[in-house]
Amino acid sequence: MKMKNLYLALAMAVAFASGAFTMAQVRDWHDVEKVHNHVLEAMHELEHLQRANGYGMGGHGERADQLLHQAEHELDMAVQFAQRH
Repeated sequence: MKMKNLYLALAMAVAFASGAFTMAQVRDWHDVEKVHNHVLEAMHELEHLQRANGYGMGGHGERADQLLHQAEHELDMAVQFAQRH
């Protein structure tokens, strides 16, 4: 069940990051920053989950980690962009 929740959170974060970049202007960068913080929390939770499962999650944990890092980077860039504009 935890993996299902993790994948759902990951999908939501990636979808939000994609949507943030398609908008012409971010009106409230604090909302983007909140999602960025949630992704950081998910990264820490995933690390804990991977350790607890001996990193043997059929490669899915590693792929989720890669996607979370990508989402975190995009959200960080979105916050920085919004703060400048």
